[in-house]
Amino acid sequence: MADFNFIPIIVGTDLNTYNVAISFHEKYGIHPILIGSAPLSFTEYSTIPDKIDYYPELHQPSEFPKILEKVAKKYQTPGKKLLLIGTSDMYVRYIVENEAFLKQYYVFNYPSLKILNQLQYKKNFYQLCDQLGVDYPRTFFYDCRQIDVPFEDDQAQYPLIIKPSNVVKYYDLHFEGKKKVYRVNSKAEVETVLKRLHDANYDDEVIIQEYIPGEDTSMWDGVLYANTQGKVKLVALGQVVLQEHTPTAIGNYTAIISRYNLPLMQKMQGLLEKIGYTGFANFDIKYDERDHKFKLFEINIRQGRSSYYITQTGHNMAQLLVDDCVNQLDPPITYNERTFLFTIVPKVVLREFVSDPKINRECRELIKQKRWGNPLFYRADKSLKRKLFLAARQLNYVKKYRNNKW
Repeated sequence: MADFNFIPIIVGTDLNTYNVAISFHEKYGIHPILIGSAPLSFTEYSTIPDKIDYYPELHQPSEFPKILEKVAKKYQTPGKKLLLIGTSDMYVRYIVENEAFLKQYYVFNYPSLKILNQLQYKKNFYQLCDQLGVDYPRTFFYDCRQIDVPFEDDQAQYPLIIKPSNVVKYYDLHFEGKKKVYRVNSKAEVETVLKRLHDANYDDEVIIQEYIPGEDTSMWDGVLYANTQGKVKLVALGQVVLQEHTPTAIGNYTAIISRYNLPLMQKMQGLLEKIGYTGFANFDIKYDERDHKFKLFEINIRQGRSSYYITQTGHNMAQLLVDDCVNQLDPPITYNERTFLFTIVPKVVLREFVSDPKINRECRELIKQKRWGNPLFYRADKSLKRKLFLAARQLNYVKKYRNNKW
């Protein structure tokens, strides 16, 4: 790290963390510092991190700023800025809530607490969509604290999707039958899910939303970076090829083909700039063939676990942060035009489980042209133990897709 004026401090140990870490290594040859609450195999066996410091209390909001202060004092070096990156909704929220305190030690780029609450609390988010004229699925809200009040809406058409509005609170709950997203086909099924969440001590609102028909390839992913001045500098778009099909992981994308659609890209850019957003933003969108509209589900307030495709298409995640937060550079905006296949599943899964024949053929062609990549198999990572873990994980993916249907 001697040749650079910054040290990356990445909070997390998961797949998203790994993708951010290799972005720094790929661009600068830097081995970042990771801070986590517990070891995870994605990063534990990797040779890319310089060090991984574990703090079991990291997830506790009262302990988070104290731990980050301790980390800063441990790694602060004259002439080098500590560049802080969060890799989960929870850690980003903690960074934003402690912004004034943490900026004594770190540089980082995240939206304000007001904007974060507009986006993370879904009722606020959909009210914002109404104000800005952004299309989204027909949506209802239900407060799980009022379980004795039945869900009633004569305009609801089944199937429906149920998901927690407060994803940070829901993440910490553990109970039998837990899913990331619930798809229900009747009012009785709605009531069963609501009672299950209530009994699991989820005491916040849920989103009850129309199900937009379509396979995984109807989903779209947007990754944008807005600099510390609120100006969008990168817009990238991808069509989802596959998502996870296990109940606790629905919505996690496992393969994406990057696309160019300037009107949609500019619409995402305009939304962020209107609200004064700063930092990475990850859009979840679905194309509705019934009315030919792209409909927005949510905006995640960070890079996502599949956002590495922007690095693969030549727009390195780490460089965007360094140019902005460390070196205060102001490059022109870029709309990604390169087509590339990002995947974390093996080729056999793409061949067998991508049901759209046109997309299936395109995946095969991109692989043939070597315009594809799996970031987990980063060549500079020399850990043999990790390679064995990844080989087993790839085999498990084949089993998971064969045994689970969303």
